[in-house]
Amino acid sequence: MNYDLIVIGSGPGGYVAAIRASQLGMKTAVIERSELGGVCLNWGCIPTKALLKSAQVFNYLNHASDYGVTIKGETGADLAAMVSRSRNVAAGMSKGIEFLFKKNQIEHIAGTARVKPGKIVEVSDSDGNIKNYSANHIIIATGARSRELPELKQDGKKVIGYREAMTLTKQPATMVVVGSGAIGSEFAYFYNSIGTQVTLVEFMPTILPVEDEEVSKQLERSFKKQGIKVKTSSSVESVVVKGDICSVDIKTKKGIETIETEIVLSAVGITPNTENLGLKDTGIKVENGRIIVDEFFRTNIEGYYAIGDVIPGPALAHLASHEGIVCVEKIAGKHVEPINYGNVPGCTYTNPEVASVGMTETKAREAGYEIKIGKFPFTASGKASASGSKDGFVKLIFDAKYGELLGAHLIGDNVTEMIAELVMARKLETTAEELIKGIHPHPTMSEAVMEAAAAAYDEVIHL
Repeated sequence: MNYDLIVIGSGPGGYVAAIRASQLGMKTAVIERSELGGVCLNWGCIPTKALLKSAQVFNYLNHASDYGVTIKGETGADLAAMVSRSRNVAAGMSKGIEFLFKKNQIEHIAGTARVKPGKIVEVSDSDGNIKNYSANHIIIATGARSRELPELKQDGKKVIGYREAMTLTKQPATMVVVGSGAIGSEFAYFYNSIGTQVTLVEFMPTILPVEDEEVSKQLERSFKKQGIKVKTSSSVESVVVKGDICSVDIKTKKGIETIETEIVLSAVGITPNTENLGLKDTGIKVENGRIIVDEFFRTNIEGYYAIGDVIPGPALAHLASHEGIVCVEKIAGKHVEPINYGNVPGCTYTNPEVASVGMTETKAREAGYEIKIGKFPFTASGKASASGSKDGFVKLIFDAKYGELLGAHLIGDNVTEMIAELVMARKLETTAEELIKGIHPHPTMSEAVMEAAAAAYDEVIHL
């Protein structure tokens, strides 16, 4: 069976690439061995946000009196019900991909794919049957899975990864979360919010180590205020499971500390799914487990492409989607600009939320820029005060010479919704002056963007 395009993997990179290809007139097929939508829709972005929403609702109930609301009777967190809702949300999103495939006449081939020379894809179905499919172009978008460390082997029961963390049937009284990136921090926040005693362990000096240092320190303060025990510059040396308890040895600046806990969640990163794909036999270049591509996602073998978590770069769903679109539009002969990886936003859905784009203060200084920095705290925001969520701030970094926005770093309520303005500002090469003069509605959290820009130039009004 010959296609214009075969996409291996139906995550946010793969399914978006397939739909765009169909829109451009290509006969397209997607090979998927599991659920449509990949990790993001089924085991990542979407179901975790559903769990976090449940935690937020529970938090509101517990603080209802702060808003003049009286709750009669006791409130409680039902983890099983939260998980059930999360799984239903994920299932609905996966069915949505089925609808989009039918609408765009994309063939869904169920099975495990292996690329072969000559633009052939071999597919094994669940019954062991093997078929070969050919295409003019083949995109590899097989995503990634939870990374395992030698000293932190996952057994799926007591030492778990993110999949098990979002489907636990019983709420643990205690949990150690290893790794404070987006996944680790979000689960630490979720379980702490519903009453689990959480210890968050991070090897680097700050949590969320890819973020601006001031943002990381603010989140750490907020976490500690919420009751999360945070251990930075620390590492898990060993985990010994003794019945229902895990004995965890943690190396800290003060020495070895042993913690007993019900569950250990390993959130130390991801590993790309590039094994057993036939890459070596096909001649596709791989380094450190990731497929090497050019700026338009072409591998070293003509007709083969790769996008998303299997290539070097940030592992972000929205980035994978854009990579898929750029890749397909280039195949179709359209004029396409390479992705500016310096303008890819990152979001962490804790409470407070974290969002950023561009350079941190440290990176900007290291790059040799003379900079102006503007900060506006949400303690001075009318909307934040009215909503009862005053933790956090907006921090903007400008090139002092031209007023170019080099980086934006936000922590606070709903900042993941606010970051898009600053992504567009960088895309359109908006200056500080234009951000200051652009009228922002009042009262909103987004006013803090205008105020932070003004603060960089000593024009701030409300500080």
